[in-house]
Amino acid sequence: MTDSKIHPTAIIEEGAQIGTGCSIGPYCIVGPDVTLGDNITLKAHVVVDGRTTIGEGTTIYPFASIGTAPQDLKYHGEASELIIGKNNTIREHATMNPGTESGGMKTIVGDNGLFMMATHVAHDCEIGDHVIMANNATLGGHVKVGDRALIGGLAAVHQYVRIGAYAVIGGMSGVESDVIPFGRVKGERASLAGLNLIGLERGGFDKNQIKIIQSAFKEIFDGQGNLDQRLDKVAENNDNNDLVAQIIDFARHREKFGLCQPDKKSA
Repeated sequence: MTDSKIHPTAIIEEGAQIGTGCSIGPYCIVGPDVTLGDNITLKAHVVVDGRTTIGEGTTIYPFASIGTAPQDLKYHGEASELIIGKNNTIREHATMNPGTESGGMKTIVGDNGLFMMATHVAHDCEIGDHVIMANNATLGGHVKVGDRALIGGLAAVHQYVRIGAYAVIGGMSGVESDVIPFGRVKGERASLAGLNLIGLERGGFDKNQIKIIQSAFKEIFDGQGNLDQRLDKVAENNDNNDLVAQIIDFARHREKFGLCQPDKKSA
């Protein structure tokens, strides 16, 4: 605990490992199997429990509950983990749970994320880097979220759904199908509404790259033949394009659910 500041009302249980330069505020509780990296700030009334590891530079705000038991009836106390990367911001009342035996025993959160007030990351999720979850957004168990995805306020993502990199989920959307990288979905039961053009521009993609992705998107979702045939055609026409390849690979490796599709009725 070298150079760390710990408020006298905080409870640090024996066995917890605290890095240098940490700040642990009033009434925080840190469990015995927790590892905090350097320069972590727990503002006040934060609970970090379970076999939880948090990377350096992360800040957690009051009343967040991190690493407590999964909300899963199949969980029976197995020694699962929650691993959170560095430089994350976790706001008030956010919750993150460790993994379960049925999901590989780990929940993993990447670096540089922003998890706003009352967001929930359930057991066995895998979250990439620079992910943003707005207020009250929730992820069911086993959800995978790619780098720089944005999940809008009050959105809910069904268990086992995959959200591709740079995708954006509209606020109050219920997501029941996989969302391709760079996709944009919205609606009470979310449908694919196009590409996340703003996210692509902010990500530094040039106009020519965006046009290529738009062309591939149109062929995949509005071309001739079944989905696999359309994917083969797009792959053949863009065999040297890494961005299109990312979409193709994501679409081909479907797991529990199919791809989120455009709403043809409103098109």
